[in-house]
Amino acid sequence: MSVESPPRLILIVTGSTLRAEELDRPLAYYLKQQVETAVGRRVEDGTDEAPAKVLVVADFRWMSDEPLQAAATISVGGPGVNALAHRWFEELPFSFAVDEQYCIQMDPDLAEPRVSLWGMDNPTTQIAVSIFVERYLPRFLDRAAVPPPESDDDDDEPDDD
Repeated sequence: MSVESPPRLILIVTGSTLRAEELDRPLAYYLKQQVETAVGRRVEDGTDEAPAKVLVVADFRWMSDEPLQAAATISVGGPGVNALAHRWFEELPFSFAVDEQYCIQMDPDLAEPRVSLWGMDNPTTQIAVSIFVERYLPRFLDRAAVPPPESDDDDDEPDDD
């Protein structure tokens, strides 16, 4: 009997502010749909071996749950409304930016599959998400398909959550 590996995890992180909940969370669910569709196509054509589980989570959940931080992650919403975008503002290079209106922050080589998408307001954040889906999503998924390195923990016992 073969043991299937669990699906890889891709997280989409939004802010916890009321503005982020109202405007960025629906955008994150749109992005989730786009990622799931792209992954489905990749599984069908043999590019990916298995589907991915795509979840939308709040910034503070991601920041307080260390195991989640190993997953491929896309942050949606700017540093003023998303604590993860704030954290990554100085860490991730700007790969694409237009007139200080919207940007895509990520390592161009995607050494780590971490992306921050945001604009000066929700309409410009929508533009950043659209550009990411059109131009960068396939490369992101290539990198997200690589499992994260195994931890050095000696504890092989499952967590009691």
